[in-house]
Amino acid sequence: MKNIYIVGVGLIGGSFALDIKKLYTDVIIYGIDKKENHLDEAIKLNIIHKKGEIEDLKNADLVILAIPVDATLEVLPRILDHISDNTIVFDAGSTKEDICAVVKNHPKRRNFLAAHPIAGTEFSGPKAAINGLYKNKTNIICEVEETAFKLQKKALKLFTELGMGIRYMNPKAHDKHIAYVSHLSHISSFMLGKTVIEKEKNERDIFDMAGSGFESTVRLAKSSPAMWTPIFKQNKTNVIETLDEYINNLKHFKTLMEEGDFDAVYNEMETTNHIKDILNGINRN
Repeated sequence: MKNIYIVGVGLIGGSFALDIKKLYTDVIIYGIDKKENHLDEAIKLNIIHKKGEIEDLKNADLVILAIPVDATLEVLPRILDHISDNTIVFDAGSTKEDICAVVKNHPKRRNFLAAHPIAGTEFSGPKAAINGLYKNKTNIICEVEETAFKLQKKALKLFTELGMGIRYMNPKAHDKHIAYVSHLSHISSFMLGKTVIEKEKNERDIFDMAGSGFESTVRLAKSSPAMWTPIFKQNKTNVIETLDEYINNLKHFKTLMEEGDFDAVYNEMETTNHIKDILNGINRN
């Protein structure tokens, strides 16, 4: 690969750029972003080499699309309109069903690989890009059978070289599962932050008492609303279903507290402790 175009030079796109530059020292990485200052910053930080335009994509060997999922629905078909037959395009969106659907009948659907690297931080913009973000992370690939074999091989080779594990899933299952393990946790973090901020208006000392538990739980509330609102919109049905279950569990826990049944409270927490075994098993694999 010689010419790589990254559409969206923030945390996700910028981190891909940094790692790819280490892997392939002779590549030229072009950045495309609706914010000109992001491109200037990405060049200054040595994340990308040059600025690019959508019209230049006919020269691309690889295009990485790392923008909010609502914008992806508009931009992805335009990207496919401009690429050559030998170009592979992959996205990094946290939803997959709508994105796959929007290019289902595109003449160059075979050039697109629907991907979701499970990696990121609560920060955004070019300054958030970091080396090694994708090492030992899982990358979910959807509808791999819709991508030309020789092109998907190029992308899968890159993912492996970046240290990612590959998991295949259909878009519908992806969106359902990710609602539980990612989207719900972000909503929980945002709403915990909201609850504490509202309380803090009357009790100024509350943040002086906040420890590492609060900080780690509310960390995701620093995430970009511009990125997460479209995710919640596209995955609305699954997110609402997970919220219903979460709210029911909260109500049940509250009832146990109200009834003074602290043996049951203990049992609820002890049963849930099993999640550490699940997570440890995942990390070992």
